[in-house]
Amino acid sequence: MQCQRCGERPAVIHLTQIVDNTHTEQHLCEACAAQQGIQTEASLAKFPVGDLLAGLDKGAAAQLPTTETSGRCPDCGATLQDFRETGRLGCGRCYETFESPLRTLLRRLHGASRHIGEPYVSPADAGKVPAHAGGGAGGDLPGLREQLQRAIESENFELAARLRDEIRERE
Repeated sequence: MQCQRCGERPAVIHLTQIVDNTHTEQHLCEACAAQQGIQTEASLAKFPVGDLLAGLDKGAAAQLPTTETSGRCPDCGATLQDFRETGRLGCGRCYETFESPLRTLLRRLHGASRHIGEPYVSPADAGKVPAHAGGGAGGDLPGLREQLQRAIESENFELAARLRDEIRERE
């Protein structure tokens, strides 16, 4: 598919916009998307996470402890300064080494330091019945209702809709 704006390059950005029940789609190449101020993966890769964090929550990145106060990861030698610059931790042990400042940062940015959203389902397991979907006609309705409430609270509306439909089927 070609870019709808320039007609020269292949479209790599596909935007869908719904306003007042009116559905519009735009298919743009990377250059035209950038001209319209649309961030692409390539432009985001050039934008360090530390800069993003500094712009959010009145400088959340600036509130991360400095290297002197938090040290280095014993396995890979990464520091919080490295995380500020690249947006990546060096290894799995970095999560343990920098647990306290990362937990504080996540709480500040997301409002929580625990993921409550939809669990990951691998493509191989995508067609299988979820663990909570087994059982008889009544099933685990209180458990499903609790999951529905958590999905609504965390604003995971796709999961909430699926849970709502499953509860209706079982009732």
